[in-house]
Parts: sequence; C-alpha cells; structure tokens
Amino acid sequence: MSNIYISEQNFNQQNFNSKPFEKGEYENCTFTNCDFSAVNLSEFKFLSCKFNLCNLSLVKQNHTAFNEVEFKDCKLLGLDFETCNEFGFSVKFENCLLDNSSFYKKKMKKTEFKNCRLIGVDFSECDLSEASFNHCELAEAIFDNTNLEKSDLRTATQFSIDPERNRIKKARFSSNGLIGLLDKYSLIIE
Repeated sequence: MSNIYISEQNFNQQNFNSKPFEKGEYENCTFTNCDFSAVNLSEFKFLSCKFNLCNLSLVKQNHTAFNEVEFKDCKLLGLDFETCNEFGFSVKFENCLLDNSSFYKKKMKKTEFKNCRLIGVDFSECDLSEASFNHCELAEAIFDNTNLEKSDLRTATQFSIDPERNRIKKARFSSNGLIGLLDKYSLIIE
C-alpha cells in the first residue's frame, strides 16, 4: 500500500480519533479545529502546512517530517519532537501549549515561539541559536548544553538557564530576566 499525496487542501473540524487519517505527504494544507490527540502520525510528511486550533497532544511522531510547519492556537502537550525526521525540520509556534514536550538534540535555529506556554519542556542539547521566545512562559524548562547564542528571551518569563552549562553568547535578555541566569546561586535580589 503506497502513501497518498495531498496538496492545498483544507481540513476543518475533523476528529482523527474516530475517522482514520491517511498516512502520506501533505503539502500546503491547512488543518483547523482538528483533533489528532494520541493519533499515530509516524512517518507522515507535512510540508508548508498550517495547524490552527488543533489538539495534537500525545501524538506519536516517529520519523514524522515537519518542514516549514506553523502551529497557531494549538495544544501540543507531551510531544517528543526529538523522534521527528531531522531533515528539513522547521516549525513555528504561536499561542500554543507545549507543556512537557521534548526537543532533545533538535536543530531549531531561528525557531519562533510567540505567546507560548512551555512548562517543563526539554531543550537539552538543542540548537536554538537565533530563536525567539516572545512572551513565553518557560517554568521548569530544561536548558542543558543548549545553544542559545543570539536568541531573544527579553520577554520570556520564569526560565532558569545556567550560563556555565549553556551557550548564551549575544543572547538577549531583559534586566528582569537576569534573575533566571542567576538561579543556581540562590541569591536574594531585591
């Protein structure tokens, strides 16, 4: 059985838990208000697609390709992006919930996160150089051996980043955000 190819199609209010989602390559497609929660999207390919108001929580995505894919107002809880296809991996997130997801070792240079909640997200050994975290909540996010060079965290909140364990050269922080760089010292800053 060969995989299908679908281009420039809109999917609206689909529940892929009750209606199977055909494995294949989706290019320039838009998914609006669709429920993919816990669906197996392994080995699917999404090229220049947009996901709006979708629930993709706990989706299985082994070798899934996300190439120039935008997620807006989506729920993406507990996802292992580390298992996605590395080739051409390029994503953008706006107004998304990404709690407890993992980007372990992902190359995500220039990735945009805007108005996202990223509580407990694992960014260990990730390349986030030149990434932006505009108005993002990063409580309990893990930054370990992460490349954050030239990243913009000026409006990010609740992060804790150890400058000795991460690359932060020319990263941008607000004066309020400096506390997140000093957490490990247990300083009292008034």
